[in-house]
Amino acid sequence: MILQRVSLITLGAWDLPLLRSFYKGLGWTETEWSSDNYSVFKTAGGMLSIWSIEEMTKGIDLKKPEDPNYFRGVTLSINTDYEEQVDEIINQAREAGARIIHEPSSAEWGGRSAGFLDPENNYWEVAFNPNSIFDERGTMIEMNG
Repeated sequence: MILQRVSLITLGAWDLPLLRSFYKGLGWTETEWSSDNYSVFKTAGGMLSIWSIEEMTKGIDLKKPEDPNYFRGVTLSINTDYEEQVDEIINQAREAGARIIHEPSSAEWGGRSAGFLDPENNYWEVAFNPNSIFDERGTMIEMNG
């Protein structure tokens, strides 16, 4: 059996210093494993790293996109503890330079959500789901509804 676990997500960066600066602007702290060519941020449940798209695509037999202006088909999510955090996070993301795709709004399923793009068009959803359950470290362990 393969472990059912996501422990590290790595974003391929065209401009690593730009993305590093953006995530620091969100108030995230880099780990001691970061270097000039690689950046790692601890998050609840796993880590987010940023690495050069050139280095990342070596050894992968697929065409590398020409630039970051495309939808990757992946949504990264920040799930909140309470409804008001959605608005707070979107405001902080805006101040850090994010492009807000949809402003915070009440969702038909009873929560609240919004979305933004980082400077290289990685899409982030920010959502409050009243039925989600988090452990003591802030890792989502249940998502009901």
